[in-house]
Amino acid sequence: MIGTSTAVRPLSQADLDDTVALLDRDPCLDVFVGSRVHASGLAPSRLAGELWGYYEDQRLRSLCYSGANLVPVAASARAARTFADLAVRRGRRCSSIVGPADAVLSMWDLLRPEWGPAREVRACQPVMAISSAPVVPADPLVRRVRPDEIDVLLPAAIAMFTEEVGVSPTSTDGGAYYKARLTELVRAGRAFARFEDGEIVFKAEIGAVTPHACQVQGVWVRPERRGERLSVGGMAAVVEYALREIAPAVTLYVNDFNVAARGAYRRVGFTEVGRFATIMF
Repeated sequence: MIGTSTAVRPLSQADLDDTVALLDRDPCLDVFVGSRVHASGLAPSRLAGELWGYYEDQRLRSLCYSGANLVPVAASARAARTFADLAVRRGRRCSSIVGPADAVLSMWDLLRPEWGPAREVRACQPVMAISSAPVVPADPLVRRVRPDEIDVLLPAAIAMFTEEVGVSPTSTDGGAYYKARLTELVRAGRAFARFEDGEIVFKAEIGAVTPHACQVQGVWVRPERRGERLSVGGMAAVVEYALREIAPAVTLYVNDFNVAARGAYRRVGFTEVGRFATIMF
């Protein structure tokens, strides 16, 4: 307890309705946690982590997902401090803190003495969204990746991850978990690519999905083909697929220093709806 009117506790299936109502207030910002909640129904065996609820006057006001990532949702400054205090007491179990920039950076101010230094701090990552048809033509050569093409997709995905995150996804378990997750997305029809001469020149996946929005991840263009605007037509194709078959809004977040990517997404029709920050360990 903090004072007499606030509290934080792990949420359970009994809290599902209140949790979903909170997540649905800003579904384009909270896609990752929303996807975990909607898919699991808050069943512990399916949540792949723990969800903390922050209460004011006995009403659920904020959330924080604690798993492979630490992700605050709708967290005020006071809630962010409370989540950081709980995270310190629990010990670091995550590889990153990611979410709305104000909350993440507030948490990091308190966590840094215990968990620092970070491998990298990305303090400004625009969140972009689109809920209507792209304003540019879709690349007709971009299509869903088939299950028998996973071994072609995997090297491109590893290259993207290594370039984006700064470490290879094969560095811990030889990439077994990463390949399994990629395979899951392919089988779900949520991996897209343009193939030329048996190689991938553009790719993207849809990682998190809720009834209200989905989140694009892993956007990559083969280095020697960059500058050809493959990502513009490619993303337009992904958006068309997603809006037609997956969710009524498509979101992503991008590093503020990636001017080329931000420009490509704007050309497709994405607009900025918020700001994320990521702390990487």
